[in-house]
Amino acid sequence: MREAGKITAKILDLLRKSTKSGISTKELDIIAERETKALGAKPAFKGYGGFPGSVCISINDEIVHGIPGKRTLQEGDIVSYDYGVIINGFYSDSAITVPVGEVSPLAHNLIKTTEESMMAGIAMARAGGRLGDISSAIQKYAESMGFSVIREYTGHGVGRDLHEDPMVPNFGVAGRGMELKNGLVIAIEPMLSAGSWKTKVGSDHWLVSTMDGSLSAHFEHTVCVRNGEAEILTKLDEK
Repeated sequence: MREAGKITAKILDLLRKSTKSGISTKELDIIAERETKALGAKPAFKGYGGFPGSVCISINDEIVHGIPGKRTLQEGDIVSYDYGVIINGFYSDSAITVPVGEVSPLAHNLIKTTEESMMAGIAMARAGGRLGDISSAIQKYAESMGFSVIREYTGHGVGRDLHEDPMVPNFGVAGRGMELKNGLVIAIEPMLSAGSWKTKVGSDHWLVSTMDGSLSAHFEHTVCVRNGEAEILTKLDEK
């Protein structure tokens, strides 16, 4: 799974570097699929449940499951990339939100807070803890910064399947839920909104957006509980 995680991290970094005004979401999808195959892996999402793209690309008020197409990125947008690969029978799953050029202070703070709330949750992925410790840490940090936690969509187990048990909510009560044990692999993925946490699904039956049109951001890492602590499998290697 480390190999899958490293490839996913590399592709997301490539998408980050390719983010610019005027590029289409389809072009970004092609870049991701081409480079994934060059690294010996396959895009995990393409064809999964009928999803037609390789990357979920969601812009501004779009939360998750955006289908790549003709739409182009514009200065001031924020764009979320949700991506995973499969190699040697194992999956990984990760997400980032990236600004397109200069963005508003609200958008900048939302992106920063979403990533930090993910890290707060990851810090609680310790052997002997409870699943609710992760959920509570994410919710408390996000709400302390004035943002809402999307509730209908959650993190999840990941391994030989893209989505496995347990579900990992981004809200909850510390000390509750299943006990965390060494060897557990989960995707921790907060999605935050600058407004309400309520959502709506688009006419394509995939795209999820905020009900009130407020900005949304999404971050995710695949994490293994190992030697009592969290090991991030989708972290880009430091140079």
